[in-house]
Amino acid sequence: MQNPKNLRITARARELALLIYRVTQALPKEERYGLTSQMRRAVVSIGSNIAEGCGRQADASLAPFLHYALGSANELEFQLVLATDLEFLSATSAIPVQEKIIELRKMLTLLLLSLKKSGRYRASRRAIDASDCAATD
Repeated sequence: MQNPKNLRITARARELALLIYRVTQALPKEERYGLTSQMRRAVVSIGSNIAEGCGRQADASLAPFLHYALGSANELEFQLVLATDLEFLSATSAIPVQEKIIELRKMLTLLLLSLKKSGRYRASRRAIDASDCAATD
């Protein structure tokens, strides 16, 4: 069992969450229950899944939650691109967010690979190999 407060990845997830909350304030009011809500839920899901996985009794239980966090990061990235395409966000304001998402995805992938190498990895039935979601940037 890990203390999520001691992990750099938790701090990065929290930084991304704060950034998303700030950035989504610029979205149109009519998106409050649409894209704004979706982006905020996705970013909160990232940190929440890391914390939940760390709270399990065995390190092997962490892997499925890291997969869920990785899925939420991918979901958030899509939503960011969509918000930019719809011109709700400028490309300039989206770039730092994109960079943080990429950094966090890389950290999640590396942590998953580390768990695999150490033998402390237990995939859920729905989990896919971390390399399937690895950043291609």
